[in-house]
Amino acid sequence: MDALASSPLGWLCMGVTALLGVTMLHVAKRNPVEKANVLVWSLLPALLGLLSAAVLGAGGGLVVFCAVSLFSSVYLGGSVLLPVGDKAVLITGSDTGIGHALAKYLDNLGFVVFAGVLYEDGPGAEELRRTCSQRLSLLQLDITNATQVKEAYLKVSEKVQNTGLWGVVNNAGILDFPADGELLPMSTYRRCMEVNFFGAVEVSKTFLPLLRKSQGRLVNMSSMAGIQGTSELWDKQEKELMENLPADTRQDYGEDYILGLKNYLMRIPTYCNADLSPVLSAILHALLAERPQGLYTPGKGAYMLLCIFCYFPLWFYDFFISKMLRTSEAESKNL
Repeated sequence: MDALASSPLGWLCMGVTALLGVTMLHVAKRNPVEKANVLVWSLLPALLGLLSAAVLGAGGGLVVFCAVSLFSSVYLGGSVLLPVGDKAVLITGSDTGIGHALAKYLDNLGFVVFAGVLYEDGPGAEELRRTCSQRLSLLQLDITNATQVKEAYLKVSEKVQNTGLWGVVNNAGILDFPADGELLPMSTYRRCMEVNFFGAVEVSKTFLPLLRKSQGRLVNMSSMAGIQGTSELWDKQEKELMENLPADTRQDYGEDYILGLKNYLMRIPTYCNADLSPVLSAILHALLAERPQGLYTPGKGAYMLLCIFCYFPLWFYDFFISKMLRTSEAESKNL
């Protein structure tokens, strides 16, 4: 170690270590929430570099130090969050579920929140009025209604004025009755596309001028479970599905199979974690990170289905899904 300290490489290593340390302390000061995380990743390169130097010599220690420093820099760059300040964010679908929880979460952090709701006089909107600060504004916003989207834009634009809108979170979405394509009426396809696709596009295109003014963020949400419905809703949709099916199609698929689909839907909550904090943290990171990720999959096991679909053969994905459906069908027979 004495030889390392007296060598040019040793002095270079210590100088870069000091520079990295000062930089990371500055980062920690700007981002107190992640202070412990920042400090750990700041010390790691120096500790590994010194250990490697003792074992491999000055040259080896410097190589390890530089490699770990580069990795730490990339990692920390993605974890550093911008200050909230007076940033304004629009959230669609704030009546219930993730959107409702997100409106409360961002309001509590100091954001200026515009909470778009489908029912301005509904229980979800009333709870937001009661529990959130005066910064939060409720907007009547059916994203399939172009007039309401335009009116929401005018209200938001008037309030943010020259600062622009920092973020738009396209959260509103529906999960209709899941079934084979042949079983579903065209009205179901149109309803899903109107809300989950065209509605999000309408909101994005309308509010992009305000996002461009602030150089802000557009966050698009998708969920495997949607905004979970009630058993009464699924019973109603199942009844409509059965009544509109041609007799030969119903016979080909079998009522047991269709009942199994609903049973699988009703079991979705058993696979879901009621704790939304990983989702809320991911959205916050997408809104405030200096280098946000292109894709977030928060929640334990949430990446599994996406990974199977993207990286495994299609036959394996089909087998996996059909296995889940067959299990649900068998369980429905035992009810």
